[in-house]
Amino acid sequence: MEKNIITISREFGSGGRTIGRLVAERLGYDFYDGELVKKVAEETGFDEKYIEQEGEYAPVKSWFAYAFTARGVDAMTGGLSNDDYLWATQYKVIREIAEKGNCVIVGRCADFILRDHENCLNVYVHADMEARAERIVQKYGERPDSPRKRLEEKDKKRKLHYKRYTGQDWGVSQNYHLCLNSSALGIGRCVDMIVQAHEDHPDEIDWEA
Repeated sequence: MEKNIITISREFGSGGRTIGRLVAERLGYDFYDGELVKKVAEETGFDEKYIEQEGEYAPVKSWFAYAFTARGVDAMTGGLSNDDYLWATQYKVIREIAEKGNCVIVGRCADFILRDHENCLNVYVHADMEARAERIVQKYGERPDSPRKRLEEKDKKRKLHYKRYTGQDWGVSQNYHLCLNSSALGIGRCVDMIVQAHEDHPDEIDWEA
């Protein structure tokens, strides 16, 4: 039995989480976003809010500062920093989820973690700055005069986190099978395109080409 997986990497405010949920609903697949956070919380004992933030974002905006960050080292983490312990646990949980198959996983470097997994479609969702700013004002109640700053900070911290734990550059098209601009295409069309690409995979597409 094939174990089909779709990973959704996304810019903050691009609607990637919504797209992932709709794709999962369309295909009848399990959806891992908040549920993934809960599983990691059970494994680590960390608070879910802590995992939501620290599992995808660097704690600082400078690569130099992040390279020397080692927070919360204690016996519980086996001598690892909290960041590294959280990464190791997320890695383990995502691999376990993948073994069950037929799922959509949002964020948390799942594209990299499952890079050697058969039948895995990696998608990157991005959007124009104006559309992202409008979305976070409407969805998260961000002040209309400050969304750009928040978006830039989120992007920078996510890039640093991804680089530290994967050695790759976040958002670079070569790291994904499909890159979609949700502000140009619309949420619905992005869902349609991902489902179509998934249905063509793996028999009709040579992902290693």
